[in-house]
Amino acid sequence: MANRSVLIVYAHQAPTSFNAAARDVAVEVLEQQGCRVVVSDLYAMNFRASATMDDITGPPRNSEHFQYGDETMWAWQEGRLSDDIKKEHRKVEEAELIIFQFPMYWFSVPAILKGWIDRVLTQGFAFSLEKMYNNGIFKDKKAILSFTTGAPESMFLPDGMNGDINVTLWPLQNGVLHFCGFQVLAPQIFWAPTFCPPQVREAMLGGWRSRLAGLWEEAPLTFAPSEFFDLSFKGGFRLWPHLKEERSQDPYGITTGHHLGKPLPPNNQTRAPPPSDHTTATSNNNDENKATPPKDHPKPAH
Repeated sequence: MANRSVLIVYAHQAPTSFNAAARDVAVEVLEQQGCRVVVSDLYAMNFRASATMDDITGPPRNSEHFQYGDETMWAWQEGRLSDDIKKEHRKVEEAELIIFQFPMYWFSVPAILKGWIDRVLTQGFAFSLEKMYNNGIFKDKKAILSFTTGAPESMFLPDGMNGDINVTLWPLQNGVLHFCGFQVLAPQIFWAPTFCPPQVREAMLGGWRSRLAGLWEEAPLTFAPSEFFDLSFKGGFRLWPHLKEERSQDPYGITTGHHLGKPLPPNNQTRAPPPSDHTTATSNNNDENKATPPKDHPKPAH
């Protein structure tokens, strides 16, 4: 583990918060392992959340119709991104593991962290139209969401008022992290620490400390690989028909997002299933399942 690099992207305003304590535990344990740990404290950095024309230097290629994704991709290629984005790019490039530490706001991340995602995971740098999901640019890196909630776990169960936490996490873990190729580790969720007595909060941090000791060996969550889909306009980028037929008798869908009208696979976004689990989405090496995206592959919405 020595000499491994870790980036913690931290988003909380208060240095006395539970999130700060969770950050500090991660720094302590990982440094004891010999890791080099860098923290991007977004509020302390006054990191700008808005994705604007100010993120590039020099004139845009199309000033009449500014397309943020295209313009920042070209600026990245030409070394014309703003300095704050360049600094975060270097941190991401060096990191083998990225921990996102934050309080859940409105079923998602705080605006300042969403701004980091929008601005730092630049097209070209973090993904390309040929390199995404399990073939993504960061496929050799790990990432984990570590966050606090304002509600107890019972409210995030399938029959809870807030709905299934697996559904809540799908956009972040699949649509952001897995899309960029990251090996996504099961999230570290601290359920409603504000409403817990001190000894429970200490136990939560102790559990995080114990988990960090073996984090590098953890298996990532599973997602439906790109090879499961017909990557063409004619096929609509949909699951290959024969794979849908093969899985017709499975009790659950493939993933939280690819449920195929079936019950959601339990804990698909919160636990890594064992390799022997039949419902686990694994790559199929059969060449007929593979297709090369055309050069005019539709651009993802950002």
